Amino acid sequence: MSISTTNPATGEELQSYPLQTHDQVMQVVDRAHTAFTSWREVPVAERAALLLPLAERLRASADDHARLMSLEMGKPLAEALAEVEKCAWLCEFYAQHAPGWLADESVAADGLAHRVTFQPLGVVLSIMPWNYPYWQALRFGVPTLTAGNTSILKHAGCVTGCGLAIAELFAEAGFPADVFQTIVADHRSVEAVIARPEVQGVSLTGSTRVGVQVARMAAAGLKKVVLELGGSDPFIVLEDADLDQAVAGAVTGRMLCTGQSCIAAKRFIVARTVAEEFASRFADAMAALRLGDPLDRDTQVGAIVNAAELVRLEGFVTDAVAKGARLLAGGSRLDRPGSFFTPTVLADVTADMRVWQEEVFGPIAPVMAVSGEDEAVAVANASEFGLGGSVWTRDIARGERIARRLECGTAFVNSIVKSDPRMPFGGVKMSGLGRELGRYGLMEFVNIKGLNIYSPGN
Repeated sequence: MSISTTNPATGEELQSYPLQTHDQVMQVVDRAHTAFTSWREVPVAERAALLLPLAERLRASADDHARLMSLEMGKPLAEALAEVEKCAWLCEFYAQHAPGWLADESVAADGLAHRVTFQPLGVVLSIMPWNYPYWQALRFGVPTLTAGNTSILKHAGCVTGCGLAIAELFAEAGFPADVFQTIVADHRSVEAVIARPEVQGVSLTGSTRVGVQVARMAAAGLKKVVLELGGSDPFIVLEDADLDQAVAGAVTGRMLCTGQSCIAAKRFIVARTVAEEFASRFADAMAALRLGDPLDRDTQVGAIVNAAELVRLEGFVTDAVAKGARLLAGGSRLDRPGSFFTPTVLADVTADMRVWQEEVFGPIAPVMAVSGEDEAVAVANASEFGLGGSVWTRDIARGERIARRLECGTAFVNSIVKSDPRMPFGGVKMSGLGRELGRYGLMEFVNIKGLNIYSPGN
């Protein structure tokens, strides 16, 4: 049995990787647990210091890693290079802040001393998606290892090469053997990993359906989970918004990773008085994007991950138009080798259309007109998802007020939704639970332990 990777821009097979047997995967868990018994004893400052050579290795080989991403999942090369740089920044950020965040905290109570200490849990499994193959894996792996855990990465099959390259990066940076390992395994082996008592946590970024399945498996052993799942982020444009800024943000927010992002803007909710102008300008800007070979540095729109997703995207457009939506731009696949779909804008969208109800993982932007901010918030919150959201207005106080009303894990005013090492990131409702990044992400896979000391005779 093996896994093959395919270039979605050409349809050509890249490489075939043998699946590890069940016994081989179990040996990975054994080695990870053995490594944990030593790694947890390494002082936090020494663990964090290894992140700096990791950042150096990322930058030194950025071209190779970016090219691998583009080949395996179709990301435009310019975006892939930016992803590598963001990973290096992540390493430097935690190298600077993690030792202080993981230091003991003193609490005043009735004994001689009371401290809160932060201790690692053990082996943590990460199950990661293909759309940001380096960022997703490292934004989990870096804080988790720095906290003293060891990590096993199960990457999406279509980016197997990326998953193996990431493990090599940790080794090249000087991390001890087996503290970070990548497995090439089937679903049954992954389920067996989750069941192992040495595995004390699971982090998954992926679909809501898979997240629920993994949470059920982890619950059998009362294991900590962090789930970053699907999203259908609202992008609210109020009547007083700067339309130049809003349109530019809409294009960027929808089209990062060719629209294949959990935190992409996916539902455009626009005040009726400016909806027609916004949709028209949005369509013009989307149609002007350069679509083509992901390895060309001038390409702005790359390939869709596989042909099956193309069929799904076509279905969204067909359903919307049949129910009354106006197609302002795009709407079809390209008649050429590879998996390409034109940047698409739909106006007059209604809530009964699939493009509004479901998560759309691709370059399709539905626009709905609303009467005012109360209706905008109601429409934004009428979703099973709650990952991110944004509000666009010249009135900053008004924007913050509306952003606070959005049912999501992260909200922005006059900016696209984005992840940032300095801020916690995650979702609510069916978009997940737990947090990544910032101090909160560092604390997800630690035992927050109270240490209470009294004098003899008390």
